Formats: sequence, C-alpha cells, structure tokens
Amino acid sequence: MNDMFPRRPAYPIASVDRALRLLLLVAQRSRLRLSEASEALGVAPSTAHRLLAMLVFHDLVRQEDRHSYVPGPALATIAQATISEIDLRLLARPIIEQLAAATDESVHLAVLEGRMVRYLDGLESTRVLRIASRTGRTVPAHYVATGKALLAAMPWSQVERMLASVRLETMTDRSVTELGVLAKQLERVRRLGYAMFQGESEEGAASIAMSVRDAAGRVVAAIHVAAPAVRMDRARQDRLLGDLRKAVAALEKEIRDRAAGAEEEIGVSR
Repeated sequence: MNDMFPRRPAYPIASVDRALRLLLLVAQRSRLRLSEASEALGVAPSTAHRLLAMLVFHDLVRQEDRHSYVPGPALATIAQATISEIDLRLLARPIIEQLAAATDESVHLAVLEGRMVRYLDGLESTRVLRIASRTGRTVPAHYVATGKALLAAMPWSQVERMLASVRLETMTDRSVTELGVLAKQLERVRRLGYAMFQGESEEGAASIAMSVRDAAGRVVAAIHVAAPAVRMDRARQDRLLGDLRKAVAALEKEIRDRAAGAEEEIGVSR
C-alpha cells in the first residue's frame, strides 16, 4: 500500500466512521440536507438523522431547518485550536522583529512543553552587551520569566502535580527551589499580568515576559524581552513593559483574525 495515503484502521467502528464523514461533509459543503447525508453514507434517512442529532448535541453542527444542517460553534473551537507552531512562528515573526527594533534588546517567543519551556524563535539585541539567542533550546519553566508567565495561566493544583515528583533545578543562587516560593511568585504574576525576574537562570540577566492567548482565551505562548540587569532599572522596565504589551496585543489580534478566517472558511454557524 502507498504510504502517502492513510491506512484504514484494522478495526473500524462504523458509527464513528459515519459521524466523522458527516462532519467533514458539513464542513466542506457549508450546508447538508438529510437526503444528501443519507445518500452519501448509503444508509436510511432515519440512521443519518440519528447521527446528525448526535453531532447537533455536541454543537459540531446546527440544524438550520427540519432537513438542513450547517457547521456548529464547536467547529470554531477546533478551528481555533489548529494553529501550529509553524503558524505561530510565522504570525509572531514580524511582531517580535518590531519588538526587538523598538527595545534594542533580545526577544523570544516560547511555548510550554510539560514542565519545560521551548524557545520557538528569537532575535538578539544589536548591542555588544546582550542576552544570547535561545532559539531551539528548552529550559525548566520554573526559573525563567517566560515559563512563569505560562505556568501562571494554569491552576496551581496542576502545576503542583507536574512538579511534585521532580527536583527543581538551580542555575544561580536566585533560582527557585521550593514549590511554596514558586506558588507565591505565580500568584504575583497572575495579579500583575506579567513575569519580571532577574538572575534566576543566568547571572546578570533580567527579563520581562507576558503570555499570549488565542481566540478562545487559552494561553498558547509567551513573549519576553531579555537584557543585562544593568540596563533594567525601574524606568526602563516600565518602557519595555509597554512595548511588550503592544507586541502581545498585536499577536493575539493576528491569532484571532486567523481563527475568524478559519471559521469563515468552514462556514461556522453560531
């Protein structure tokens, strides 16, 4: 068999197969009549009706009239969740370029992977004294600002379960090693709306990070500005935070617009 084409499961479940085929038909056609569903599946209209009724129950389709069905609001959630890391990098790239130019400091886009942060993209400052690029690297989330911005979006009970069985690594004498201390820090991040830390992962380095949310309000990434601590006095922190807020707002708008375009493409009905 040609591996370019998906293999049919060894033990297919007919009802699931039919429901998914119906869902694809509704998405492709934007409107599907009961008679069309019955014909496409090769089943009785009563069977097609029962399958569509289950999709309606889960908001995947909506019944427009007695015999017609259109995409439902749950498909919007699926559309919003389809943003891949490649898409995220493409959407974020011009924004972090603008942020780097505005601040002349190093900036990164990062995502959470379990208890680790992975830096998807970044740009170094043009200054001689600067924070090096971390693009492609993974580091424990508990001692970097991006990680704390991302962890703060999670319920503490979830963070605690994730970290309870591991030793909190240290990089400097300012790294957090106790869950109780981390809990207080994350509460402060939630209250302020950003994470600001110095010297926890790298001596003499400081960074400010904010989380990025998708159209459904889920945190999908974080952006940070990193600089040598000697350049991060209170007045400069405030200016950098203003630039960072603008960048996050711009990326969130790009993500919302992309999700809206995906919804429009599949004709989601609310």
